[in-house]
Amino acid sequence: MLALADPDLDNGPRTDRSATMRMCAVSREVRPIDELIRFVVSPTGEVIPDLKRKLPGRGLWVSASHWTVAEAVRRNQFSKGFKRQVRAAATLPDDTEALLVRSCTDALAMAAKAGQVVSGFSKVEGALQHGQAAALIHASDGAPDGIRKLDAIAGQRGGNSGESPVFPIVTVLASEQLDLALGRSNVIHAALLAGPARKTFLSRCQILVRYRMADDDKTANAARNSD
Repeated sequence: MLALADPDLDNGPRTDRSATMRMCAVSREVRPIDELIRFVVSPTGEVIPDLKRKLPGRGLWVSASHWTVAEAVRRNQFSKGFKRQVRAAATLPDDTEALLVRSCTDALAMAAKAGQVVSGFSKVEGALQHGQAAALIHASDGAPDGIRKLDAIAGQRGGNSGESPVFPIVTVLASEQLDLALGRSNVIHAALLAGPARKTFLSRCQILVRYRMADDDKTANAARNSD
């Protein structure tokens, strides 16, 4: 249950820390917070995404979907939700996606600094064959042949340390973005090794995938039907 006087807005990042569910301002469905994005208003009146849920002020929540954020802008939902005139740029859906991508590359860079990433076909292949890889990363614009070969090896190994029978394979970042994260050029394949950085990276990638692909789920369909 949501114990809020105003169901559209939270009471700020320092309150209701234990809350696990929020209402999407567009679909009006209550969903887990990991499936939504919090938006706040900057001091200059601009609507901005708060991916880490730490920015000050009351927040409005929208399903993590490019289409749904675009609908929130189109319907002037942010001004309605915040109950005052605010500026939500037409580029907000794309700007939000760019921030989600940046969040993933930052997490991968941190994993690399911690020595928990190897890159290059041969090194990744070796990490897979020796059971050292905890997740496989391919550039979204990588050649199908190399991807297919490494996926086959990963499929034989299954999940790491018995966590899951399905080996995590990430394809949400382009080669240029992998280059930036790892400080190398022409990165097509990489592998995450066991360590705490793995969970953070995979979690952020999952949100990005949802944002790009959730437009066909029930929440997006409900939002369409409610217009």
